[in-house]
Amino acid sequence: MYLKDSDSIEKNQIPKTVDASIAVLTPNSDKDFIVRKILLKNGGSMPNHTNIIQHQQYVVSGEAKVVVGKEEYRAKQGDFIYIPAGVEHYYEACYGSDYEFLCMITTKEDEITFIEK
Repeated sequence: MYLKDSDSIEKNQIPKTVDASIAVLTPNSDKDFIVRKILLKNGGSMPNHTNIIQHQQYVVSGEAKVVVGKEEYRAKQGDFIYIPAGVEHYYEACYGSDYEFLCMITTKEDEITFIEK
């Protein structure tokens, strides 16, 4: 059994981002998947990149421009985003609010490649 207030979990800045932090919610002992809570402050961004594993995301609050492949979305609270492995994606909290989402991934080793626009 594991129950914690997600706001009490340590947050770390995400390298190569602007005003973005991450908190890993899943206990280290879990061997199947990881849930992370990511916050982009208003005006924050995460650069264009790919991962070798898929991502499943749920928007907790706010709005952001989320580009997946060649599709641009205005993601908002309650939206679910699926990002297949190897597909370019980036985020911009450009609509006047912070943007917070849960990101679920497997525990398989990941590799991030940053893409120049």
